[in-house]
Amino acid sequence: MSTAPSQGSLHPSIEVEWRGGSEFEAGRAGGPTIRIDADAKRAPSPFDVLLASLATCASVDIVTILQKQRTPVSSLHVRVEARRVATTPRHLASATLHFAIDAPGTTSQKVARAVELSVTKYCSVRSSLIADAPVTWTIELRS
Repeated sequence: MSTAPSQGSLHPSIEVEWRGGSEFEAGRAGGPTIRIDADAKRAPSPFDVLLASLATCASVDIVTILQKQRTPVSSLHVRVEARRVATTPRHLASATLHFAIDAPGTTSQKVARAVELSVTKYCSVRSSLIADAPVTWTIELRS
């Protein structure tokens, strides 16, 4: 009996095209693209995109969970603070997601549970990060 994790379904390919200098364009073939700049001068850097992906992934789940609780989100803002290791490769050492959420009619306990479920259980970006990079969070409920 195998204990290896299931390989699951194949994700659509991502195409990356060099645009000159340190800039690239990335996205699914035939789909929308994003500009990425390794120098972070004219577009987010690859590491910026990783952090944005983490915050966006968690946010999607939070919005969905609160909608199912009949307390829809009217606004949500996430500020990501991250630490990188000092040696090459300078991978993610830790991240803190600071959520500011407006969801009239909800409680701080429901929002806290939605954030916890999102970050620890549902967010595939978080689950894909190395285990040595803890992700924590804070919540400001503005309703």
